[in-house]
Amino acid sequence: MHKQGKIYGVSLGPGDPLLITVKGLQILQQADKIYYPGSLLPDGTSSSYSLQILQHYQLEESKLQGMFLHMSDNRESAEQTYAATFQQLLADYHNGLRVAFVSEGDISFYSTFAYLLKHIHAHQLDLEIIAGVPSFILGAAEHQSSLAILNEKIAILPRMKDRDTLSRYLEEFETVVLIKVRSVLHEIRMLIQHTSLHMVYCERLGTAQQYITTDINDLEEREIPYFSLLILKRI
Repeated sequence: MHKQGKIYGVSLGPGDPLLITVKGLQILQQADKIYYPGSLLPDGTSSSYSLQILQHYQLEESKLQGMFLHMSDNRESAEQTYAATFQQLLADYHNGLRVAFVSEGDISFYSTFAYLLKHIHAHQLDLEIIAGVPSFILGAAEHQSSLAILNEKIAILPRMKDRDTLSRYLEEFETVVLIKVRSVLHEIRMLIQHTSLHMVYCERLGTAQQYITTDINDLEEREIPYFSLLILKRI
């Protein structure tokens, strides 16, 4: 009888390799193959934040397989990469392998895995998804502050550069989390400076390069990395 494979979506957490769940780590240790996302850089090299986390677990290098995307907004190119990767996943699955696909943070939260998930569902494959710690949760923990209490509402906004729209969110929600802020921070800095808000800026959370500040002026000359976020709370 042919052995059926299984696919796992495993959340790695925001950067600190110890912030993976026990279940997630056990699955990676037992998996026959592990796919991880990465980026193809303009100079022809590649990088992967997920791989940096994976390397702490002393897994067999032979079972690690990268999926690399060009750093651009070309969705057609990305879709081709997703489709090709899924075909590899599908072949592994039909060969009876336990296959994991990993993502930093939580795999259901703005994750590359979402584009593979639709193919997995369409083929009705056996799947298990392991939840993880998203970066803004770690940001609040590192700052030792509460994201929300009682009936307070939280909004999570990616690439929010429209100051009027952001102002409306800040009126309606007690806490606003801004992610993917690298390209928009200069647009909203003045709003933050002139509004009665408590701000926590975080970058590279859970890594040796972690940086946190509550002063927006600290960011005026700072080069903002991709892995950065802002937590804004009404005072």
